[in-house]
This record gives sequence, C-alpha cells and structure tokens, in this order.
Amino acid sequence: MVRTPLTPEERERGERLGALLRAARGGRSMVEVAAGAGLSAETLRKIETGRAPTPAFFTIAALADTLGLSLDDLLRRCAVVAA
Repeated sequence: MVRTPLTPEERERGERLGALLRAARGGRSMVEVAAGAGLSAETLRKIETGRAPTPAFFTIAALADTLGLSLDDLLRRCAVVAA
C-alpha cells in the first residue's frame, strides 16, 4: 500500500502538535513522559520534532493524559489556521 504524501497543512499541524507537547512536557525528561505514555523516547522525539506529523489517536490520547492536556484543547490549538 502506497501512502499519500502529506500536505503542507498536515506537516504544519504536526509541527504545532510537537511544539505544544514539548511545551507541556516542560522540565520533565523525554524518557519520563514517553514511559508514562507507554511509548519509546524515539517515538516522542519524532512527534515533537514533526518527523511523525500524524501519530495515531491512541498515541496522542496517551500523551495528553500523561501531560494533563485536554484532547479538545489540543485539537483547537493544532487546527489549520485560515489565512
């Protein structure tokens, strides 16, 4: 199966998500947060840097829970900004 290339908007949304997660992590280590969410530190690193701009729903849900974030708030803050 061939994956459709991401649009610039999807890449931008992934970068916003990564920045939000990185900010929410604050002083906690990447290893600590990843372990709390049941992920590898490398997976969290890829999401935070935008290299994995479309992570699975349950990955984001686990990170949001670990970081004390609302999924509704993440959605609003990551939505594509209309020009």
